[in-house]
Amino acid sequence: MIKIMADSTCDLSQDLIDKYDIGIAPLTINIDGQVYRDRIDIKPDKFYSIIENLEKEPTTAMPSPTEYLKIMNEAVLSGHTHIICICMSSGTSGSYQSAVIAKDYFYDENEESDVEIHIVDSKCMSHGSGWLVLKSAMLKEQGMSFEEIVEFNETYKINVKHFLSVDDLDHLIKSGRLSNSSAFIGKILKIKPIMTMKKGKGAIVAKERGRKRVLKHYIDEFISRNDEEATDFIIIGYTSDIIVAQNLKNKIEQETNYNGKIYIMQMGVVVGTHVGLGAISMYYIEKGHKKDNLLINEMHGLMEKKAQIMKRIKNTRLNS
Repeated sequence: MIKIMADSTCDLSQDLIDKYDIGIAPLTINIDGQVYRDRIDIKPDKFYSIIENLEKEPTTAMPSPTEYLKIMNEAVLSGHTHIICICMSSGTSGSYQSAVIAKDYFYDENEESDVEIHIVDSKCMSHGSGWLVLKSAMLKEQGMSFEEIVEFNETYKINVKHFLSVDDLDHLIKSGRLSNSSAFIGKILKIKPIMTMKKGKGAIVAKERGRKRVLKHYIDEFISRNDEEATDFIIIGYTSDIIVAQNLKNKIEQETNYNGKIYIMQMGVVVGTHVGLGAISMYYIEKGHKKDNLLINEMHGLMEKKAQIMKRIKNTRLNS
């Protein structure tokens, strides 16, 4: 039996977490001296209603190894023999390292255990890692093996495309989630920056004036970048304005050839601390490009590997 687990910044909706029995290690947030567990002790809507009136900028902390270890032990007691833990990018948090420490603790305490544990540094944020978590849960349900799910994560994690736009860069600047140079450019021009993940960290990749142009940018980029074979669902994320998320979903359905599942999910408290009100995001699998600085033979090998993975996934679907 395979157990899928993650940290709370994956921001998956509770119904999906419950449906696929996903273990969640919560990050914590300190609000005016009081510590809350992400999505447990304080809900997103409550947080977004008070964020602009807080005296101090909230701070966040990664899950302790104990939080991860608790989920691992509970999984084993429930009969799971394999565990896959998918963490937010190690470039933005110590969450991944905390999970690795928990794995080491587990084997120290269970020296003769034959349970296999794999920790994934997703190189993603928010629903980016959530995309991998959800896909892994679906692959598990389809009957894919532990090794095949691990291989999918390690192969495709660099192709999870992030687009995130915020109304105010201040939260990202204060939290250190955005480089000073990128932040400076965005603030000076007084425009809506569009960010993605580069080398495991957030970076501004485009600048648009107004929300309509931001959504148009998302659509245009999706049309040119989307890997039609690998993207069988899209995740749209939002902090405080679900109407904008619904507008983006409508534009995808009306202006592209995509006809798969589109999830709309709210970003959690920890992610919201860093992106603030009015954030809108989109996640899917993008095609590989030679601009990724891979050597030609490495690119050919990677594309062949991806083709083999997709073939196994298709065969599994037909047999399930």
